[in-house]
Amino acid sequence: MSASNLAQAPPPGLQHAIIRPVDVKWRTLRPGAEIATVSGDPDKAGSPFVIRFRYHGKARIPPHWHPVDEHLTVLSGTFRIGMGERGEESTTTPLDAGAYAFVPAKMAHYAWADGDTTIQVHGIGPFVINYVNPADDPAKGGR
Repeated sequence: MSASNLAQAPPPGLQHAIIRPVDVKWRTLRPGAEIATVSGDPDKAGSPFVIRFRYHGKARIPPHWHPVDEHLTVLSGTFRIGMGERGEESTTTPLDAGAYAFVPAKMAHYAWADGDTTIQVHGIGPFVINYVNPADDPAKGGR
């Protein structure tokens, strides 16, 4: 198969996108944690998305789950992830920059960031964070 057979024209109106780190728009998720949408609409069903989470210092991410598959890549720092509803730091697996993790839809998981850490998550929306313990939800005054 020749290279010319592989190339396809993009759909009308579709443009390429370049996002420099300085252009990423961060907003507070909880103390010590920020979130930014890089591409797409994580709230929209069927929409491909790319989001980033940035953690400052040692940050705890309480047990939670998502209604869609989560593809996670560590961009910088060390991110520790564990599966289940208990949130025990001793049972996490450390992931250094460049590491990838896949978490299936509805699987409870939790994490710790050791020092300043940035991760990138991509998937197909809607991306929602459902906390195992509703009191952990920062939108409801949680930790």
